[in-house]
Amino acid sequence: MRPAVPPTAPLGQPAAAPEAEGAPAWQPTRALGRAVLLSGLLLITGVLLGRTDVVLLATPFLVGTAFSLRRRPALPPDLAVTIEAANRVEGGEVVAELEVINPDEVRYDLVLVRARRSRWLRMDALDRPHGLVVQAGASGLITLEGEAMRWGRHDLGPVAAAAAACDGLFTSAPVVLRPARIAVYPRTEPFQAVDAMPNAAGLVGGHRSRRPGQDGELAGVRVFGPGDRLRRIDWRTSLRTGQLHVAATLSDRDAEVALLLDVTAETGNSGGVHGGASVLDTTVRAAAAIAEHYLHRGDRVSLLEYGPAARRLRAAAGRRQYLTVLEWLLEVRQQGTVDGGDPVATHLVSSNALLVVLTPLLDPSAAEMLARLSRSGRYVVAVDTLPTSGLSVPGSGPWMEAALRLWRMERENTLGRLREHGVPVVSWAGAGSLDLVLRDIARFAGAPRAGAR
Repeated sequence: MRPAVPPTAPLGQPAAAPEAEGAPAWQPTRALGRAVLLSGLLLITGVLLGRTDVVLLATPFLVGTAFSLRRRPALPPDLAVTIEAANRVEGGEVVAELEVINPDEVRYDLVLVRARRSRWLRMDALDRPHGLVVQAGASGLITLEGEAMRWGRHDLGPVAAAAAACDGLFTSAPVVLRPARIAVYPRTEPFQAVDAMPNAAGLVGGHRSRRPGQDGELAGVRVFGPGDRLRRIDWRTSLRTGQLHVAATLSDRDAEVALLLDVTAETGNSGGVHGGASVLDTTVRAAAAIAEHYLHRGDRVSLLEYGPAARRLRAAAGRRQYLTVLEWLLEVRQQGTVDGGDPVATHLVSSNALLVVLTPLLDPSAAEMLARLSRSGRYVVAVDTLPTSGLSVPGSGPWMEAALRLWRMERENTLGRLREHGVPVVSWAGAGSLDLVLRDIARFAGAPRAGAR
């Protein structure tokens, strides 16, 4: 069975022209064969039998065929796909235009256009072919409107078109245009977090640090020293003690947030923006929400992958970093188990950064990685991305229920061991998911350490 859309060239290469495949650009149809055959039979029959009426009967077929073939097309149609340049988010509208161009001097009586699409692009108009008439040297437009159902890079195409000319006596070979790639950004859930950070050690920012400075919250009162400003003098304390004292404050600094995405496993049924969420859905959307929150506050955000590829995005701040984060998240894919070695080296994560690990904790190596990072002195928070429902259970049988129950018990033991190593594990629930954990980590970071003076 011949596919509705012929195969196209690989992405990034132009589609092959019909001439390059050894076939002519235009081919006669069966209608032309029937018209020539019928006209010839009538003429031969009329001449052999001496029947003038039979010859006259063949005249309309001959004249009509000759009139239709007075100008034959030479060039096949051209195709172009234009995607609306607006930023597309999950659940947002996608508008595309398919343009059919007639470069020839002969009118196309009918052009049939059909295209494939990713299953995450809901475009009902692409479920059927489109037909249009294109005048010589002109073009025709087909406007497609739909909805982006899931984040990622989705293909619109390949697009194929075939034209008919000379009253249907000639058709062009199918012209195929390679797919157009549409970037759909993850929809960020409303996320807010407390201002507490374990170690705000940048230059400027909105977090209270443990370093003394000229701005921020009151840290106490101390004796006046060289370099202190006169406006900082606390006159009440100075008059009571008989010695100049100044009010000491804590500076406001920015912080670095490192997001580590576990891409070793994927489970759950992804239903797009209106359905259930898989592990990667929750991971990508949570990472986008957390990055957006801290970048808008002026903090620095970096991203790392825990997987065989071990992709990494350096820490930076600002609007450009936010757009870079969104583009980086579009390439997130399941990569399988890490075989040998640890792709997340300790030196890749700053010792002052808050490390947020988004993981389903399905791979034992992920738990070992969390414990190792915590022992290295990093401030680690684990966000459980495993969906509460819709888990994909491999196979079925009388012992599957008991096996699933044992697996859940083992996973709870793993979570308990992580908490013993000082790694808090929280489930992602949108806004406020990390508030209690951040407060506890900031309180622990600000507490006096044993042996400190």
